Amino acid sequence: MSGAAHWPTGLPGALDTAIDAAAAPGGPFHPATGARLDAREEFPAEACAVLDGCGTARAYVPAELGGASGGLPELVAALRTVARRDVTVAVAHGKTFLGSVPTWVAGTDEQRRTLARRVLAGAVVSWGLTEPGHGSDLLAGELTAEPTADGGWRLDGAKWPINNATRGDLISVLARTAPEGGPRGFSQLLVDKHALAPGTWSPLPKEPTHGIRGADISGIRFTGAKTPADALTGRPGDGLDIVLRSLQLTRTVCTSLSLGAGEHALRLAHAFAAGRAMYGTTLLRLPLARRVLGRAAASLALADAASLVAARAAHHLPGEMSVVSAAVKAGVPEIVQLAVDDLVELLGARGFLTEHHAHGAFQKLERDHRIVAIFDGSTAVNRVSLINQFPVLARLHRKGAYDAEGLAATVTAQPVPPVDAGALRLFSRTGCSVVQALPAAAERLAALAATGALPRRVPELAAALAAEAAAVADAMAAPRPAGRGTPPEAFEAARRYERCFAGAAAAHLLLADPGDQPRAGSLTAALERALELLRPGHEAPEEAYEPMLETLAEPAKELIP
Repeated sequence: MSGAAHWPTGLPGALDTAIDAAAAPGGPFHPATGARLDAREEFPAEACAVLDGCGTARAYVPAELGGASGGLPELVAALRTVARRDVTVAVAHGKTFLGSVPTWVAGTDEQRRTLARRVLAGAVVSWGLTEPGHGSDLLAGELTAEPTADGGWRLDGAKWPINNATRGDLISVLARTAPEGGPRGFSQLLVDKHALAPGTWSPLPKEPTHGIRGADISGIRFTGAKTPADALTGRPGDGLDIVLRSLQLTRTVCTSLSLGAGEHALRLAHAFAAGRAMYGTTLLRLPLARRVLGRAAASLALADAASLVAARAAHHLPGEMSVVSAAVKAGVPEIVQLAVDDLVELLGARGFLTEHHAHGAFQKLERDHRIVAIFDGSTAVNRVSLINQFPVLARLHRKGAYDAEGLAATVTAQPVPPVDAGALRLFSRTGCSVVQALPAAAERLAALAATGALPRRVPELAAALAAEAAAVADAMAAPRPAGRGTPPEAFEAARRYERCFAGAAAAHLLLADPGDQPRAGSLTAALERALELLRPGHEAPEEAYEPMLETLAEPAKELIP
């Protein structure tokens, strides 16, 4: 509805058609059905079956193993399509990708082929990282995997809270394999629950949650559970490395949930504004409402650009994903949440009603979306990951160094190669080409605008964005006090870097295809919004977001109260 750079088709298009059909009254995707399941905290099994029927599992499997050919961009687009109807369903079904990634990243050829067959046949995979009392501190994990006499492993301990821990067929588990723990003291195992002896594992109860109430957020406890030797993924002691590299892919995919939730919120708010009579006209025609809707659409265009570039970067700039994935996992949910917050003010009380307006769809998506920020590492965890790479990012930004070939492939609509898992790095040696190339992109955009090929404000916006990125680089280079922890200003610099990344993504996409006028208008609005977010107190010109209203589809009549 508002996407500025949403290229993939194929599976997303098939899902769109199937979900529309399933959204008829009484269908599994009808808002009333979702509201009823949410109130009962009931798993959306019928909606997940619709996704199964579309072959969604193919998007969870690498193309070279029989999966979909579009890679991460197609997966992000597919889950976004689901999330724009119901975030809970996207979370419930998409977990299989998250649970499978450690095997895609570090498994042997045989392990990868075996898991691919299982996933394509409908197996549900979960990922057991967190444990009671330890949160995101993975090095504090107590679940153990001890070698057995026959070469296998014995598992003891619990994982909680875990998505699909109870409903899943397999679970990828991070286990302590060295008593002393430490970075080399953990290993990754893929455990087939159906192959475990009775009584050696048990589910932990489903946990009530504020959002995604119907998802299987539960846990699992192992008591002397024995698995074969080939359950081990990678080498003993590689567990933490595998997890951190896997998270670079899963964090990127999580942006799909935010994009879908934001689109749903905008659609609901636009429909309400179109049908709400006020002052002899409709709310949609009033300047303040138009500003709020246009700005929200621009926020989504900005988040969309960041997400698309990040998903393609996994294929073309894999060595930089430690920066890219952290930037979008922290930045995209926050940008979208700001838009949702604006829209709920426009809706007023209807944004909080559970029954009387659009079956409570807005309050449900708002609750669901707030959970996204803590998936696969909270916002703070991702910002710490960025902060740890500040010295390299600052130095390379000042040098103006970037991977021109990789960046060019990232921002153009061409087929993606397989993700080179071996090229994923815990720390980027080349920084972040998307941001580091921003000054050069600003110069090229100015030259294009001078020919009349781009909106007149583009050069000013791009230059201002480049100036903000330079200021952030200076902040990243500032020495930090020793022995006093991470100062608040470092977290603020990380937040600003995330917004610079999103704005830079929009600039590069605009430069890659300036001839697409509607897309150019959306990306220009995205640049306006990026600058607003980077400069407190700055407001885009009155007319800046007005064109975004033209990109909104006609409001669905069933959503107008």
